[in-house]
Amino acid sequence: MSRASYVRALLSLYTGLPQTALRRPSTADRRLAEQLFDRGIPRTTVQAAFLLAIGRRDARSPDLPPLPTIRSLAYFLPIIEELRLYPPAPGYLDYLRLRQKVQNPTDPGDR
Repeated sequence: MSRASYVRALLSLYTGLPQTALRRPSTADRRLAEQLFDRGIPRTTVQAAFLLAIGRRDARSPDLPPLPTIRSLAYFLPIIEELRLYPPAPGYLDYLRLRQKVQNPTDPGDR
């Protein structure tokens, strides 16, 4: 996959997530996506970070105040690093995908 394709794919997924504020990625988001490519971070790892972050936010107790909207791709960096160090068990990401579809049936988040 080329750098441009990688960046385009990540930014498209990012802006389609249900809890992001932007529908157009910022210049900083584009630069970060390029850096992730340059670091050799697999697209699947970033996608997994998206799923895990949204899943964690969705699992938050409704008794707590709502979290602010995600406004930057950088929000996912700690989770990307977590997944690089501790990859999830096989099947866990499929479970998260299915759960997100059930909770957000019209959401294009996993395009």
